[in-house]
Amino acid sequence: MTDIRVHPATPPDIDRADLGAVFMSHWYVTGEEEGRAVLDEIADAWEQASRPDGLLSFSCYLSTGSEHFTVMTYAQWARPGSHRSFVQGLPVAAARVEAVEYALHRSVLPAPQAGPPAAIVIASFDVDGPERQRYIVSSVTDNIEKSPRDEQTGLIASHFHVSVDGTRVINFAEWTSDEEHVAFLEGATRHRSLRLATDTPGVRPIGFTRYHLYRAIGS
Repeated sequence: MTDIRVHPATPPDIDRADLGAVFMSHWYVTGEEEGRAVLDEIADAWEQASRPDGLLSFSCYLSTGSEHFTVMTYAQWARPGSHRSFVQGLPVAAARVEAVEYALHRSVLPAPQAGPPAAIVIASFDVDGPERQRYIVSSVTDNIEKSPRDEQTGLIASHFHVSVDGTRVINFAEWTSDEEHVAFLEGATRHRSLRLATDTPGVRPIGFTRYHLYRAIGS
């Protein structure tokens, strides 16, 4: 079995070389108190279980919204085969929520030296197949790479994940602070990326949610 230690405040290494698959799930809760309780229940179940080889990390996130609260789980595996059988054996119903399988497709690292992220922003896209996945990721990452750095101050990295069923794209963006991301929303880089997604046939931007890391289990 894999020897996994608990690191409550340590974010996962999204771009790690041994990554084989990512499983993400998210759902609404009534508020921050319920969100913390649900994530504690899930993280405790993962921590106490005998975990299979191939698990790299498991992270729990709580959204920063004041009206609509969301929780998210993010599991990294070296191999995808063990995830579903493992979670279905957990004793907590919330831990068995069906997750979507993703592959990390491309990362852009504007400021990797900026340190561990204080905020995570998940931007979601509904897409019509693998070709559209690759196209929109290429378009948005090219925009980020070509945009002036002062238009995206606080952005540490953007990690683009594509669902294995060809229907979704997730931009897992790491930020130095909530405030830097809020400022970015009014800037030119963000508006160009949004226009690219909106104007691309077969791509439908869903929106974004900002999260803070709540608990993590990592190697």
